[in-house]
Amino acid sequence: MNDPRAIIDDSPMRLLQYLIILITCLLNAVDGFDVLAISVSGPGIMGEFGIDRAELGFVLAMELVGMSIGSVLLGRVADRLGRRSMILGCLLVMASGMYLTTFTTDVLTLCLWRVYTGLGIGGMLSVTNAAAAEFSNKHHRGLCISMVVIGYPLGGIVCGEVGKALLQPGAVNWRDMFLWGASLTALLIPLVYFLVPESVHWLARTQPVNALARTNATLRKLGHATVDELPAIQDQSKVALAAIFAPVIVLSTLLVTAAYFFHMIAFYYVLKWTPTIVVELGIEASAASGVLTWANVGGALGGVVFGLLTTRIGLKPLTIAIMVLTMVGVATFGRSQPDVMQLSYLAAFAGFFGNAGISGLYTIIAYVFPTHLRATGTGFVIGVGRGGAILSPIIAGQILQSGASLGTVGLVMGGFSLLGAVAILLLKPSEDGPRMVERRRRESDLRASA
Repeated sequence: MNDPRAIIDDSPMRLLQYLIILITCLLNAVDGFDVLAISVSGPGIMGEFGIDRAELGFVLAMELVGMSIGSVLLGRVADRLGRRSMILGCLLVMASGMYLTTFTTDVLTLCLWRVYTGLGIGGMLSVTNAAAAEFSNKHHRGLCISMVVIGYPLGGIVCGEVGKALLQPGAVNWRDMFLWGASLTALLIPLVYFLVPESVHWLARTQPVNALARTNATLRKLGHATVDELPAIQDQSKVALAAIFAPVIVLSTLLVTAAYFFHMIAFYYVLKWTPTIVVELGIEASAASGVLTWANVGGALGGVVFGLLTTRIGLKPLTIAIMVLTMVGVATFGRSQPDVMQLSYLAAFAGFFGNAGISGLYTIIAYVFPTHLRATGTGFVIGVGRGGAILSPIIAGQILQSGASLGTVGLVMGGFSLLGAVAILLLKPSEDGPRMVERRRRESDLRASA
């Protein structure tokens, strides 16, 4: 067996592979902390800078703008330069952006640093999904991707608990949330540097200088047999964004992007507005952070349950059902009373199905795109889909500012997840698209070598 990708795909997973999946989960966790730090800080930002809810909606969206740009642009870079280098670069951007946010003295500067931080987060999101898929074998791939996705709500749980401690009356100000985020992000840099090798799938496809030696070094590090040579690949052209719009895959690209876009609108309404809504119901900021914690506890459980259910239920029907239940959860949360326990339970319900839906979408994305387009395709879907996350706090802020009830806002925002379920319903249930792309690529390689 001279294809190292087949060794990874078909062999039992080794200890280091499980550890790498755990590290990608932690990478997603710092993403969750960084993104939700601004949500927890929302009431303090409103008070310090004297802005209203509509203006706060734009502030909350700024790192999402950076995430969208970073996902699209840096996903392509990851397909060209490698997974490991991209992860390390994104960690540096995220840590520095969070740290520089602590020196903010006006809203404009705050927004600029949030966009900058979002660039790193977006790039990280595009590459961690690809890395998890490529370091896991075929049998455990769906479960491993689901485990990575639960890192996001786990980071949100930590963020909520830190917020409860920092935002007590008379305690330190909201900037310390970002100092914590910068520190936690920086701690992962040496962990990735020493433990995460370059992806065998990426090395076999691109074959950079010393590709065989690097591939065998990774295989030995993972505990697998080495190879004598790499598969012949003649096509070394750059990955073009247009490739994910090839006729055999364009419909899948558009549908999965639309599904992610709509689901993000619903999910980020809960993530971004929960602390501010709870505070405006007359509940203290520390308790509001606790409600957000429960939303993320539900999200973490949703990711785990989804991963276990994928071994028993088809991916497509399971994801559709979960997205429909996300709509129910978001709409119900909008009709809650000003009671901390009730708000916590309803937030957990919405978070459970919201994050389980993201697990489903991430897994579908990994199957929709072939290896040589995986980070590019993932980056595009997440980048464009994050447009929904950008619009979510803005749409909700404008509706809330107009005087609409929370029940109306919840119903409108939850309805977007239902639209996402319709998009997945229209998606072809097989992997024919990516298989055909891979087959045509191999045929082109053979013709070039003949």
